[in-house]
Amino acid sequence: MTNTIKKLTQTDVPTSSKREPAPIRVPARKSRRTKPRTPASEAAPPAKTSKRDQLAAMLVRDEGATIEQMIAALSWLPHTVRAALTGLKKLGYAIDSDKIDGLRTYRAVAPK
Repeated sequence: MTNTIKKLTQTDVPTSSKREPAPIRVPARKSRRTKPRTPASEAAPPAKTSKRDQLAAMLVRDEGATIEQMIAALSWLPHTVRAALTGLKKLGYAIDSDKIDGLRTYRAVAPK
């Protein structure tokens, strides 16, 4: 018996019925800048006042503010208002309170 080795050609290779997967497409890189640049004078909206600044403004008024007024204006809970008062004290505000007819009113003097 003789062993003959046959060279396989491209037509002799069995093909499968499955298709080869499509090559993976990488999307093109987008620019990080999505909006055109505008001059700084046009782009700067007026700065929003923070709730802490609103609280300080309420306390600096001549009539001061009650806890209930602060809760209504800032949409905070009572313990949050009291904690914010402590934070204002640490920033240098001199906070004083008076109780007149069972209603406690808080007043503050801004730091210099």
